[in-house]
Amino acid sequence: MSGTLPAPLAEIVDDFAAVEGQDKITMLLEFSKELPALPAGLEQAAMEPVPECQSPLFLSVDSSDRSAVRLYFSAPPEAPTTRGFASILAQGLDGLPADDILDVPDDFYTELGLAAAVSPLRLRGMSAMLSRVKQHLRS
Repeated sequence: MSGTLPAPLAEIVDDFAAVEGQDKITMLLEFSKELPALPAGLEQAAMEPVPECQSPLFLSVDSSDRSAVRLYFSAPPEAPTTRGFASILAQGLDGLPADDILDVPDDFYTELGLAAAVSPLRLRGMSAMLSRVKQHLRS
């Protein structure tokens, strides 16, 4: 895997690596409950949809301060896997410098060890979320 994981994201990956099997899904569901609410003034309608996700997911990238990029995600409560992935990215990358986010390997999610428990289509959704964040930072 090329690139490096910023400390907050590396810690999340380590937490997932420390548990086995069904406990990984339990941890993902816990993350889904921790997805930060959208800030006042940011409406889902103003956010970018991520159509690669199986469930409705919207994101907003505020890179006006490239030393502290803000990431916002919106996904319905009935989509816990998608919410969990969004929460991992929010908790692992929000507030970091743009260059640190751009350095995250596109396939970092494979280190979470969820391939046996989550469909490849859902895993591609997480990859798409990170890819879209990076597109915003490159433009």
